[in-house]
Parts: sequence; structure tokens; C-alpha cells
Amino acid sequence: MFDGVVALVACDKTIPGAAMALLRLNVPGVVLYGGTIMPGKFQGRDITIQDVFEAVGANARGKMSDADLLDIENHACPGAGACGGQFTANTMATVMELIGLSPMGTAAVPQLDKRKEDISVRCGRIIMDAVRNNLRPRDICTRAAFDNAIAGVAGTAGSTNAVLHLLAMAREAEVPLTIDDFEPVLARTPVFVDIKPGGKYVAADVDTAGGIPVIAKRLIEGKFVDGSAVTVTGRTFAAEAADAKEAAGQQVILPLAKALKPRGGIAILRGSLAPEGCVIKLAGHDKKVHHGPARVFEREEDAMTAVTEGKIRPNDVVVIRYEGPRGGPGMREMLGVTGAIVGAGLSDDVALVTDGRFSGATHGFMIAHVAPEAFNGGPIAAVEEGDQITVDATRGVLDVEIPAEELKRRLAAWKPREPSYKTGVMAKYTKLVASASEGAVTRV
Repeated sequence: MFDGVVALVACDKTIPGAAMALLRLNVPGVVLYGGTIMPGKFQGRDITIQDVFEAVGANARGKMSDADLLDIENHACPGAGACGGQFTANTMATVMELIGLSPMGTAAVPQLDKRKEDISVRCGRIIMDAVRNNLRPRDICTRAAFDNAIAGVAGTAGSTNAVLHLLAMAREAEVPLTIDDFEPVLARTPVFVDIKPGGKYVAADVDTAGGIPVIAKRLIEGKFVDGSAVTVTGRTFAAEAADAKEAAGQQVILPLAKALKPRGGIAILRGSLAPEGCVIKLAGHDKKVHHGPARVFEREEDAMTAVTEGKIRPNDVVVIRYEGPRGGPGMREMLGVTGAIVGAGLSDDVALVTDGRFSGATHGFMIAHVAPEAFNGGPIAAVEEGDQITVDATRGVLDVEIPAEELKRRLAAWKPREPSYKTGVMAKYTKLVASASEGAVTRV
């Protein structure tokens, strides 16, 4: 019943959730992001919520004092705003500018910056123009626009959650997009933004460097995007990117000739352990292959206890299952466990495989969204303690190294679990939610 909608968003899932609503309604709309938090300070360096989770692991292993852990906890979040790296919120805020639903130059401005007032006024003018011109979200979010957004996730080494969210948005837009469509874009787009969790700088530094329009300009320069895609302003992606004002001498958004990695910060894997696909985080390390014994946990809390009690050893593959869309239910983020692994000094020596999700703050050799999930009787449900697992990001493979007949025998003997909820909205969700490889959307 509205002529147009300004969708106010803040953290993580509110951003793609609002975009899904706009695409479903298909009335003129604009997404206005609240903005990132400013970094905290610890011993003279910038810190974010990521540092808190990693400090927990370091403290548990005797690598950090209680006093330093408390100091980090007290200073990591100095005020309002979404988590301060290229975690899920800032990844999806970047996506909104690059897909065209947010005006370029709006999302990188921090939450508490007074410029947000002018940005809000600008968004008010833009939505009125969109209503007058009948410019609708589905006119903007074409397949080319989705590819542009994927390139932005790749170039900024953004959150693995972007795969879920873009698949879900595409469904609402009625744009054909599958998990396999991500890999060609991820493979051809280099990482050129030096930002946490894998890099040096925080999200507020992107703003200081010139904002997301500078990222868009780099993507145009490298011919990684379609510049003809229309944005919510009515202008094209290329026209908006051409107005970028890059700060002199900035070191955050690097020239393409100095890219940090030749391919994007995440990749899609398949194999005997993930026939429907999964997502691996590649940012922040150079490791591509891991082979080791499975350490199997039926829920996140048990894995967290094993890490903090020093029961995980180098070369292990930590397997956390029954945390998928149906099994969780709802795909919890594993930032506690992944942060503890990094803090314990095991990020280069241990792999983690789960049918759940990660936080955008996760880094290290981590594989998520394994599908089919354990609750649906996927191969991850049949993994046993000590099974050898191979992760090869170069070949795009995630395999459990047991004979096919043995895997088939185990799966035939597998018994479905009772759902965690028998009544209410969570029971309905469990019945309706689709695979992570389809964006974990609900369907009739």
C-alpha cells in the first residue's frame, strides 16, 4: 500500500532481509544502512569484535592474560554501529551499493558520523525520484547486477554468508542464480581491499579511503562487472563509479596491480562430503589443501569445549554437524569456535567443516554450508571419528576418504533425528526450509 519504501537496516541479516522484502513487493525502494561501528583500541592497535572471540581462545590456551582479555572485551565495541570489519553487515552493505539498491557513497559512512544526516536526506530525494519514475527493485536487481554484487564480495574478501543471502535475494527477484554460478565470478576477481578479518584495516577505513564507489571503480577498471547495470538513482553502475573520490595515498583499497590475492576470498567446493556444495573461506591465509582425521561433534558447544580444553591437535579436521538450516534449526554462526581455533594458534594447522554457518569475522581454513546437511541424511552425517578428510580449494573438492560402498552402507544405516521443535513457528520453519545450497529459503 506504500508508493515507495525506505528500508532502514543495520546488522547482518536485516540487510538481505530488507532486500528480499523489497524484491518480493517490487515497489520502488531504497536501502539505507545504519553504518559500521568505529574500531576499539588495544595496546595502540585497532580492534573489533573479532579480536574478542580470538582472545577467548588465546586466553583458554594460556597465550593471553585475564587482564588483557578483559581489556579487549572492554574496548572492542566503543559505540553504536555494526561489527567493524568486512564481516556480514559490511559485506552486505557493500552488496547493496554494488547491486544498486543503496545509493553509492552511503553505506561506508560510520554509524555515528554526522554525514549520515545528509545521506538520509539524499535517500529521501532518491526514493521520491524512484516513485516518480516507477523504478522498481526488480528493474535494478538483474542477473548482471547479481554478478556485480558477487564480484564485490570476492574483491573485498567478504563474508561467506553472502552466498546464502544472494541466493535468497535472487529467488525473490525471480532471477536464475545457483551456487555454481558464484565460482566463475569468484575465480576471476582478485582480492584488492585490505580489510579485516583477513586483512589489516577496519570498515571505517574504507570510508576514509573514499568509500565503496572506489571499490566499484576498481571493479570497472578490471572489467569484473557490468557497468551498464542500473542503480536506484537511475544512473548506471559505471556512471556512479566514475564519481568516486579516492583519498590521496590511501592503502586500504589497493590498485589492481597490487591485489592481495589473484582470486576472491571465498570459493565453492563439492565432493563426496558435500555433493550439493559448500563454501570455504580463503582470505587471511595462503593455505589451499588440508588432509587429516575427522574430530566429530554433534553441536557447536561440544566443539568449543574441545578447543578451549586443548583437545584439538594440529592436522585435525573439526566436523560440527546438525547445525544446518533444519538441524540447528537455523544455521548458527560458528564464530566462537573459529575464533577460539585462531586464538589458540591453530588456524594454519586445523580445518573446520560444518553444515552450519560462519560469522563474517571468521577466518582460517574453514568450510561451511555443507549440503546436504546432517539432519537430511547428507554424507556429513555418516562421518566417523578418525575418517580422513581432504579439502582441496585448488581443485574445488571436499571429500571424505572412505570407499563409496562404505559411505553408502553408513548412510543406509543412518536414522533421522527427531526435530528440536515439534510445535510453533520453529517447527514450521524446520519443515519448510530448503538446503543451504539454495539459500536456506523457506518454501511451500
